[in-house]
Amino acid sequence: MRQILTLLIAATLTLVSMQLPAETAVEYAPVTVPMSPKKLSDDTYYVEGLAGVATAFEGFISNAGFVVTDEGVVVFDALGTPSLAWQLRQEIRKITDKPVVKVVVSHYHADHVLGLEVFKDEGAEIIAPAEAERYIQGGLGQERLEERTLSLDPWVTEKTRLVSPDVWLDKSMTMEIGGKRLTILHLGKAHSDGDIAMLVEPDKVLFTGDILFEGRVPFVGSADTKGWLEALESMQTTGLKALVPGHGPSASDPDAAIVMTRDYLAYLREVMGAAVEDLVDFDEAYAEADWSRFEKLPAFEAANRINAYGVYLSMSDEALE
Repeated sequence: MRQILTLLIAATLTLVSMQLPAETAVEYAPVTVPMSPKKLSDDTYYVEGLAGVATAFEGFISNAGFVVTDEGVVVFDALGTPSLAWQLRQEIRKITDKPVVKVVVSHYHADHVLGLEVFKDEGAEIIAPAEAERYIQGGLGQERLEERTLSLDPWVTEKTRLVSPDVWLDKSMTMEIGGKRLTILHLGKAHSDGDIAMLVEPDKVLFTGDILFEGRVPFVGSADTKGWLEALESMQTTGLKALVPGHGPSASDPDAAIVMTRDYLAYLREVMGAAVEDLVDFDEAYAEADWSRFEKLPAFEAANRINAYGVYLSMSDEALE
């Protein structure tokens, strides 16, 4: 009898463990940075990262958003660590008990994708631009992951994995889900190898990813600034209730937000393009440029010279082509 009872208890415990969500078995290092969703409409929210370099504030330097629908939650971007994504998941639970069914990724840079495993393990479908394959297969993604296991330990660890999309988007698409119409705009090569934005209707909220940086100098890196400017020119803002950039606060005046980023990129190209054309050394061109319109913006000191040099190099390549 005792043996039978022992077997019954063991079977019961096994059954209970099988019924528990898989995510309860996963432990992530807790974060101490504050994260509080800001409401944009009845069903649309975002969390705002802090202004800093990629490894500042426990990696919480980018934005993420989510839309609550009758069929589940759609998340836009997954933040820069599994710990941050886990915290975001807990914040979503405070608002709804619906599962996360889809994650739309604006682009594959570490500060937007290293939290993907949290939602993937829940069963969410990952949608991302097709050009992200270069980041994943070309080795850059793995290099960034390995670097973050050092600079963002314990929030990124050797167990953290780079998650590939389930849907590789090579053109714009619209999907109807739970009473919402989500238009995913394929913008092509701009801030990264491939960028997408997402318009939520009828809420009239646009998530842009790093196509836009609000109230701060954007990170340019190796971006295609020509394509980036074209993407900004094509973006429709008429009638929007809110625009959420990849970094910085939600813009109540979407047109003004686009103007700031567009003017900064245009000026970089103007100054560095002239230097390349006139065969002027970068240091000289940078010193002679008038940065007064932008020098008081957050991240100017950290990013501007690097941005300018990246544009100088890319426009040198454009001149050769």
